[in-house]
Amino acid sequence: MGFMDKLRGELIDIIEFLDDSRDTIVWRFPRHGNEIKMGAKLIVRESQTAVFVNEGQIADVFPPGTYELQTKNMPILSTLKGWKYGFQSPFKAEVYFVNTRRFTDMKWGTQNPITLRDAEFGMVRVRAFGAFAVQVTDPVKLLRELVGTDPQFRTEEVQDYLRQVVVGRLGPVLAGAGVPMLDLAMHQHDLSIKLAGLLTTELAEVGIAIPRFVIENISLPPEVEKALDKRSSMGILGNMNQYTQFQAANALEQAAANPGGASEGMSLGLGLAAGQQMAATLAGNAAQPTPVAPAAAPTPAAAAAAPPPLPTAAEWFIGVNGQQQGPFDAAALAAQVSGGGLTAETLVWKTGMAGWVPAAQVPEIAALLAAAPPPLPPQ
Repeated sequence: MGFMDKLRGELIDIIEFLDDSRDTIVWRFPRHGNEIKMGAKLIVRESQTAVFVNEGQIADVFPPGTYELQTKNMPILSTLKGWKYGFQSPFKAEVYFVNTRRFTDMKWGTQNPITLRDAEFGMVRVRAFGAFAVQVTDPVKLLRELVGTDPQFRTEEVQDYLRQVVVGRLGPVLAGAGVPMLDLAMHQHDLSIKLAGLLTTELAEVGIAIPRFVIENISLPPEVEKALDKRSSMGILGNMNQYTQFQAANALEQAAANPGGASEGMSLGLGLAAGQQMAATLAGNAAQPTPVAPAAAPTPAAAAAAPPPLPTAAEWFIGVNGQQQGPFDAAALAAQVSGGGLTAETLVWKTGMAGWVPAAQVPEIAALLAAAPPPLPPQ
């Protein structure tokens, strides 16, 4: 290798950064002790910014474009180097490429619940999670405040810091919004926009903005969710009467379409009756009962055509060893006679009698006693 080839190997002709990692925010060009040749080509692609640093001091900043490095387009570095007359000699400097595109894969979540005061549920604790996007707006501030001398500054190095800032702002925003717990889902978008603005203002000192912030979910504690489920159930029970009427109408329509299914229709009718009874029990006092008009008095002709009521069986009581037993109907009395529990001297009584009398003095029971066989002779 000739002297000129060795000299060319120590000079850098092209400075550029091709990002294939998708998570690199800042990347330092690997100079490895070599010098940058005056007149070298600097390629800064879209969504990139190149920052030259001389001996720890930030010098010139280059937006997207292609540049031929000369003293005239590096005024700050030329001053720091002392190139008052435009020397063309090679120079040493660190070049940082800052990625200014949006990094959209940032996640956040509340590790501990946030305590809020709600007008309806009182003190409640909520958890939330979501995502946000990060974008570098001031490369110089980012290098000074966060990057330092890191040769490759990735999103994972700043994600914990950003997550802490997000959670720190989330609690005051939710508490100050005055939104009831039941309406939080409806206001998630507005709260996200507000948080994005507050976070961008707070992070401006480190050169970072939050162009997009998303609240994916705000969850309530299990006890509050159970209370909401109960309230929803009560709302359904309030309309149980309408639901039963709807089911009855469907049952009648099905019965009309299937006139031959008598047994099925009877089962369906019994099911509807049970459903109406359950609806009345569950509804309770949720709805006032509808007044029922009094039934019209039957006409004399209708009264004459109706059969008389069935006679009620007499109920008898007997006294055995000073203890009252009964009531007994005629069949039960006959069983008592057969078993020896009722004799001619046993006191009996039924409704309408003035007092207790021996069974032999009551014609109906005397007949049962006469029909009973005599006791067996002793062996």
